[in-house]
Amino acid sequence: MFSCPRGQTSPKKEIMNDKTLLFAPGGVNASTNLAQTDPKSMPKRRQPRHPGIKDTIKGKRNQYVQVRNSDERPVITAPLKKHTLKVIALGGFGEYGKNIIAYEYEDDIIVVDCGIMFPEEEMLGIDFVIPDTRYLEENAHKIKGWLFTHGHEDHIGATPYIIPKKFPDVQMFASQLTAGLIKVKYEEFNHRPPKISVVEGGEKIKLGVFEIEFVQMAHSIPDTLALAIRTPEGMILHVTDWKIDHTPIFGQKTNLAHLARLGQEGVKMLLSDSSNAERSGYTISESIIIKTFDNIFKDGRGRLIITMFASAINRIQQIIEMSIKYRRKIAVSGFSMQKNIEMALKLGYLKSPEGLFIDIHKAQGLSDEKITILATGSQGEEFSALSRMASGEHKQIRIRQNDTVVISASQIPGNEQAISNTINGLFKQGANVIYGRHLDIHASGHASREELKLLIQITNPEYFMPIHGEYRHLKIHARLAEELGIKPHNTFVVDNGEIIEFEKGIGQVIKTKVQSGYVLVDGLGVGDVGNIVLRDRQALAKEGMFVVILTIDKKTGKIITSPDIISRGFIYMRDQEELVHLARKEVVGLFIKHNQRYPMQFDHIKRVVRDKLGDFLFHKTQRRPMIIPVIIEV
Repeated sequence: MFSCPRGQTSPKKEIMNDKTLLFAPGGVNASTNLAQTDPKSMPKRRQPRHPGIKDTIKGKRNQYVQVRNSDERPVITAPLKKHTLKVIALGGFGEYGKNIIAYEYEDDIIVVDCGIMFPEEEMLGIDFVIPDTRYLEENAHKIKGWLFTHGHEDHIGATPYIIPKKFPDVQMFASQLTAGLIKVKYEEFNHRPPKISVVEGGEKIKLGVFEIEFVQMAHSIPDTLALAIRTPEGMILHVTDWKIDHTPIFGQKTNLAHLARLGQEGVKMLLSDSSNAERSGYTISESIIIKTFDNIFKDGRGRLIITMFASAINRIQQIIEMSIKYRRKIAVSGFSMQKNIEMALKLGYLKSPEGLFIDIHKAQGLSDEKITILATGSQGEEFSALSRMASGEHKQIRIRQNDTVVISASQIPGNEQAISNTINGLFKQGANVIYGRHLDIHASGHASREELKLLIQITNPEYFMPIHGEYRHLKIHARLAEELGIKPHNTFVVDNGEIIEFEKGIGQVIKTKVQSGYVLVDGLGVGDVGNIVLRDRQALAKEGMFVVILTIDKKTGKIITSPDIISRGFIYMRDQEELVHLARKEVVGLFIKHNQRYPMQFDHIKRVVRDKLGDFLFHKTQRRPMIIPVIIEV
């Protein structure tokens, strides 16, 4: 990690070497910024899915700001009607993560959740993605409250980036554990404590025209809540991330009786979790996993290294109980998990005897069969504890032959390759790695098809809106609702940015859309990251770069020396001296020809060099690197 003052270039971020950027007298007569490279010099490649992406500048975590692209789409495509209910899909539709939905009626808005998403494979160097909240920013005066359903990263992870900076005065509402996890994030980012009120199942609050009643739900984390939102257009039942678990770890079952009462009252529209819409039957109980862990602990002859999501409080409690039973101490590797455990112990969500947890540095002093290590990195995150163990770079933990590593988490789509690399690395280091859904080392927190059917039947909604999942999950869930009697034109499968509007009891998806692109967070330093920068990174990764440096006499406009050429990721210059020589001749010829026709018009000459040299190199190699011409006047 490193940072430098805003507006300065970090040496670690600089692509070209000193020969290129230690400027001669008179300076450089052309920008060497990759973001300004002519697109014609780049190879063809897949474009990011959301053209309205926003740039991000990120220095230290509490210095996050956003930058607008000059070609951005408008925040909203047309004015909205006044006396209607709007359900605005700002994130989490057709994707896993970045969950955020807003409800608006006249001058009142409430917002639900504010999560992060792991980057897609082509988002090179990006740590994670957060929602685009510009519509909310422009209507911040209307926001009466921000509500959170539970404490997983895809529902609270973006809060320290967005709320303190953009909505510092907003009142938040969350269950006790969720509030605690949000406070931990605020402390990590050095923000002031959040304005957050603790609520629980059965409680009601009034926010503007909205009355919200909270419903207790079972999930893979305690204190998960559904929201019954009473509006002038009827009740909206917002149920995200839930399942039916008759034997939960903390005794917090899905309150089916409460849901049935709401159904009897009348539900205008149900929003329901679609993650497992493809999976038949019922989701297994969290308590079943403890039998598998019992066998793993019983058979373990060396250290047990267990990874899971840092917020998996239920699973951590199971590890505590097994470690007590088999007389093992627990060490934690990973800042976020350490902080979450401390918070959960303080609030009573984790129960552990004094002295069970030890510092990771002291783990080396215990025999292998006496230690359990909890580690972050279940998704193969680059700098996580488990990834560093897999690569042999962890400062305290070196994998040994008798170590058993348990990956107790499902794979989030997009992370498959990173997880596979981590598992392979652990095997190479000598560990026995236990992973895979068939081994009952992870229980999904999401309802399967029979549970989804039951929720629809007991709430009997007039309209249905599947949420939380990739597009196929949303579509399959909508079909399931239609099979149970909901009219096809009353089911809404939407994309981010779309709006469902209710007027006089009638709901429909309207043509008006709000901006809902990605905001990319790059934690490696200071820099703007948006469409152009991503395209440059993709081009460099695919074909490399070819830098041509021309030194020109400022008075005569003639070339002083033979062009300098720098290649990175394209060719190894010592093995391709003939190609480099021919490229120099090509550049000199292009410069002389076009400088005679357009004297001292160096911007034009650079464009010609980019195009013609790109064609020349493609003809010679069938590859088209990023061409960066630099003209220095002396």
